[in-house]
Order: sequence, then structure tokens, then C-alpha cells
Amino acid sequence: MKPMGLLLGTFLLAGCAVAVAQKEAAMGPPKILAVTREYTKPGRNGTPHEKTESAFVQAMAHAKWPTHYLAVDSATGKPRSLFLTGYESFEAWEKDIQATQKNATLSAALDRANLADGDLLAATDQAALMLRPELSFRDDVDIPHMRYFEISRYHVRPGHDKDWEALVKMYQQGCEKIPDCHWAAYQAVYGLEDGTYIIFNPMKSAAEIDHNFVQMKTFADTLGEDGMKKLSELTALSLDSSETNLFIFNPRMSYASEEWIKADPDFWKPKASMAETKKPAAKPAEKPASQ
Repeated sequence: MKPMGLLLGTFLLAGCAVAVAQKEAAMGPPKILAVTREYTKPGRNGTPHEKTESAFVQAMAHAKWPTHYLAVDSATGKPRSLFLTGYESFEAWEKDIQATQKNATLSAALDRANLADGDLLAATDQAALMLRPELSFRDDVDIPHMRYFEISRYHVRPGHDKDWEALVKMYQQGCEKIPDCHWAAYQAVYGLEDGTYIIFNPMKSAAEIDHNFVQMKTFADTLGEDGMKKLSELTALSLDSSETNLFIFNPRMSYASEEWIKADPDFWKPKASMAETKKPAAKPAEKPASQ
């Protein structure tokens, strides 16, 4: 992961390396979300990537850096990792960048980590998203206890923003009777095609995916036949493409805040594996040379 602070100068957000500034449990999502995507080379995801990313986490922890980030790995689509960093404003983002650049020790450590990490990557890119609270729904979620993001990308046809907003309002209406229905809606400001919206749906377990299909009947009953017809019409009218993928939280590549660690220490501060902690067997004593 690369902290957003280096983003402007060193393309830190490259390859999903953007992190989400950690928010305390049950607080709203950040107003500005910096996102970096890292597409790994074949066979380089998983443990190899975790090892290089640990250098970023260690550098940030050693510096006691106040900006934290969340790393998630793709379960569907191309192998990639996303790094999410949240800010209250673009001004706050700028200040974080400037502070990182002024910290020579941290900058040097991040540069070294970038070189090692780059050998594993096939491509990287970055984006900046802005929260659209009026298009979100019950977004005060206990993120430290979540384990998945269902991330959807929607591209709105030029000139059809009002139709898109009407479509989202219908989804909000249909979810009123579904207590565990929630999402945070972001609009792309930089790095993605104009008219792109990103929807984050956090989940505690994959069982929620099964449950979501069951709840479709409640959704349809709430809108009624005419409402579902209108929903289909607005979808066709406002959108020219959409895609949804599943991502898994990765605590080993995340720079989690103390609040998150305290909320679920077993997850956010996992113990080292046996392979990492096992000491090599002592070499047998050499036999004395024959006399």
C-alpha cells in the first residue's frame, strides 16, 4: 500500500494502494475517498504481495502516521488489491501529502517499499471519489467488524443525471423494509470516466450475499408491479454500463487505526503464522576432526 500523502508526487495510489482513512465504528464514510488499484502479475497476488505491502505498513507504523488506510483484495474479476484512504476534504488530503514529503525518513522508507512492490505489479491506477450522501442509504456502518465490500461501478449516460438520481431514490424506497440494506455512494471526481459512480456495500460475511437474494421479494413487494416497471425503465434510460465485484478485507496489508484494532484485535492485528515464527532448527554440532 502507498499512503495517499505520496500520491501526487510518487503515484502512491497506484494499483489499488489507496487506503481509507480509518473512521471509528458506526461513523459515516469519509467525504473524500482516495483509491489506488494494484493489478498483480500472474502468481504474484496473495502471500508475495502481502510481504511487499507489509513494508508500507511498517513504515507508517514506525512514523506513527495519523492517516490510516484499508486494503481489500478481489474475490472476483482480475486479481487486484484496492487501497482506500479517506479524508474530510481535498485540503486535508493536500496537507497529508505535504507532511509526508517533509518527513525524510518516512519518504525514504516508502520509496524503498515502492521499488520492491513494483516488481509484482502488472498495472496500477488511482482515483479520487466524493461522497454523495443523498444517494447513500444507512451508511453509518460498523466497518471494523465488516469483512467484505461489494463494490459496484455505474456509468451514467451524459445528460441523464436526474434519471440516475431518481433510480437511486427508488432503490432507497425499496429497501426501507429491509433493515440490513445499506450502502455508501461516491461520485468519481478524478481518475475515472466522467459520470462514474461507485457504490460500496459492506458485509460481515458471505452469508449476506445469500440473504440478499432472498430479500429481493421484499424489495419487489415494496415497490409493487408499477414501481418495478419504472425501475427497469430508469435503469435503461440512465445507465450505459455497470459492474459489481466482491472484495475481501485484508488486515495484513491495511494500516488500521487503534480504534479498529481495539474493536476486533484478532482480525486487525493477526498473529504471525507458524511459517513466519518458526525458528530454524539448530545445526548439529560438527564432529571433531579425526586424529
